[in-house]
Amino acid sequence: MHINIRLQNPCDERRNFCINCHNHFMMARPLIRGVVVSKHFIRDLKDEEKINSIIQNILDCSHLDFNELHKFEEHVNGNLIFRARKEQLHIVYCIDEKKTRIIFLRALKNFTEYKKFLEKKKEIKKMIESLS
Repeated sequence: MHINIRLQNPCDERRNFCINCHNHFMMARPLIRGVVVSKHFIRDLKDEEKINSIIQNILDCSHLDFNELHKFEEHVNGNLIFRARKEQLHIVYCIDEKKTRIIFLRALKNFTEYKKFLEKKKEIKKMIESLS
């Protein structure tokens, strides 16, 4: 599902609210032109208003609601995988290999689910490819 969200670039200059942005995210953020949301992400959260709020806060680097934001996890087939954490909710998203889209993959309710998801690299790769 493609989603229409205003895309600004808050990372043009490092500010207080960008303090925990990982360098991988800071370098790729100015190139992002689109947002894609997976069906899994929508099913995980179920509330459209909550989905839009979380996505907008992540794009705006507004870490006030998050315990962690833009934490770089790993490369999967050229895609950069990141995590944001809000209390016990782990939001997994990536920047595609062309660095033009941010793809929201999953919103997992606990750390164990999150770690199991990250171990399934083939599944992550298939999810990203299916959203192209």
